[in-house]
Amino acid sequence: MTNTQQYFNSEEFENKFHCSASLGAFPSAAGTVFRLWAPTAEAVALRLYRSGDGGGAEEFHAMAPAGRGMWVYETRRNLDGFYYDYEVEVDGVLRVTADPYAKACGLNGQRSMALDLSRTNPPGWEFDQPPMQKPETVIYEIHVKDFSWDPASGVPDKYRGKFKALCQTDTTLNNDGKHPTCLAYMRELGVTHVQLMPVFDYGSVDEGGGTDAFNWGYDPVNYNVPEGSYSTDPRNGEVRIRELKEAIQALHQNGFRVIMDVVYNHTYRLDSWLWRTVPWYYSRQRPDGSPSNGSACGNDAASERSMCAKYILDSVLYWAEEYHMDGFRFDLMGLLDVKLMEDIRHALDRRWGRGEKLLYGEPWAAARTAARSGTLLAGKEGLRRLDRETGAFCDATRDAVKGPVAADQEAVPGFVNGGGLDAQALVNCVRGWAGAKGAFSVKAPSQTITYLSSHDDWTLWDKLVLTMDLRRHFDRLDRTLLRANRLAAAICFTCQGRLFLLSGEEFARTKQGIRDSVCSPVQVNRLDWGRAWENRELVDYYRGLIALRMRLPGLQDKSAQARTRVTEAREPYRDCVTLHIDNQSLKTESPWRRLFLAYSVRQDTVEISLPEGTWELLADADSSFRWKSPEPHSGTYALPHMSIAIFGQR
Repeated sequence: MTNTQQYFNSEEFENKFHCSASLGAFPSAAGTVFRLWAPTAEAVALRLYRSGDGGGAEEFHAMAPAGRGMWVYETRRNLDGFYYDYEVEVDGVLRVTADPYAKACGLNGQRSMALDLSRTNPPGWEFDQPPMQKPETVIYEIHVKDFSWDPASGVPDKYRGKFKALCQTDTTLNNDGKHPTCLAYMRELGVTHVQLMPVFDYGSVDEGGGTDAFNWGYDPVNYNVPEGSYSTDPRNGEVRIRELKEAIQALHQNGFRVIMDVVYNHTYRLDSWLWRTVPWYYSRQRPDGSPSNGSACGNDAASERSMCAKYILDSVLYWAEEYHMDGFRFDLMGLLDVKLMEDIRHALDRRWGRGEKLLYGEPWAAARTAARSGTLLAGKEGLRRLDRETGAFCDATRDAVKGPVAADQEAVPGFVNGGGLDAQALVNCVRGWAGAKGAFSVKAPSQTITYLSSHDDWTLWDKLVLTMDLRRHFDRLDRTLLRANRLAAAICFTCQGRLFLLSGEEFARTKQGIRDSVCSPVQVNRLDWGRAWENRELVDYYRGLIALRMRLPGLQDKSAQARTRVTEAREPYRDCVTLHIDNQSLKTESPWRRLFLAYSVRQDTVEISLPEGTWELLADADSSFRWKSPEPHSGTYALPHMSIAIFGQR
């Protein structure tokens, strides 16, 4: 380990330089103050500009050291609307950097902006509130650009792929006035939470470039500023802020809570604003001095260091407060430490109430990371050390149902596509892996994000095609594949945990077999709204499952005792499993006291014995709306091939 790394990891450094002050630019009528934390700097200068791009600096001001590593410049002038950057000298090397603590910026984030944020609030913002919590969480992952880029979306051309598209509340397919798209479609589907893929300023798309440029956005440049390519005017620093707030306000008014996908585990490049301000402090290094690369993006954040942890915590709280975000999804959470995740959970709870803000992430990393010795990371091994209200994506259910997603395993199937049925694994899936041993284990289903596909890896449909269709016709809606898709969805929606689906999964979204479409053309990534209506029967099947789930408290239960509701799991025949679930609840009314589930991946019909008494068929492979006019059954039931049956007893 280098001497610099040893010093940054030491208690001596933390005790001397940990700074609790608010950092950034703060303009007001009384004057403006700039604060930057740069404890290793020998000198810092502020440079002021009139525009967010082009032209040279108009003013230079030396900043003064103010203790604990902070540098300050104060003036009685109100510099609201000015752009700025810094010159930071460390070990005789002068570096120009934007402000890592900036709340606004110019084109492509190269210059920071001093801004009175109250000027960016849309009318009625002070009254904006999230909708009331529903009995169950159903998260729908969208990308701002691919959500509305399809011309068939009915979104006006000037707003397609922009924050403004999220304000269009009643769009229809090709403006036909009949077939809802975008927000109207999501309302009809029944989702409760919209997860926005990264909306902070990222570096992989030129904000001033063509409208077709595309990237997922996991390339953070300015962590506390919205992405300019989603705004109607990326050169004006305040527009992107106002338009994101308008989008969140519209989502709230249309019944959706909003979750922000955040990427604190790495920066776009090692040579980031954080690195230029305090070289190496925010980045982990291997013993030979090279950057750690557990993110596979060239660098890893040193979250275990106090000022890095403070930066991340402050950023999360800022997005929750300033933008009214209702939750956070952490990219590669397995690279961040348990203490930080606990601090974030508790800070959100103190400010907004226990569990009011959702918090979950990916419990893995791309590779090993060079964290400080003794650091417990929030990967799978750390899940049981996390608060019960901090969740993680359950890859164990995903892989069991449809098969693994590693690059060399595209042809390896799961339950629904020919891989056979592991009864114990399926029971663990239904229990949300609470108290399980092996592939995934949590304390309670509140920690489990139950899902089948996300932006990463193959879509559910593409995985089914790769494992079941030798000719690999991704666009063709094959009946056998559609049946497997229904079975997969029904299994997912009868598992405990919080439910998550990739936008378009419900209409067999395809990316033509591309496993990771991170920088594929927007034409590949777009939501195909024509396909959504072409495959309306599958959409309706998901819609019925969501509506039914809202009536089944036995599956909604997120407590540590929820797993005990699942009893009498049996495998009466090969590749067929039945389970009993206690569906009684004091909080949520339901017509049915008990549930009986039967899953089959057999290729033939099988007669199963129903428990004693009369049971109502609530859903099967053909319809997820049978609960509206339930059919009574007793004795035996003929379970068709590759199907599920959900029964309820009053």
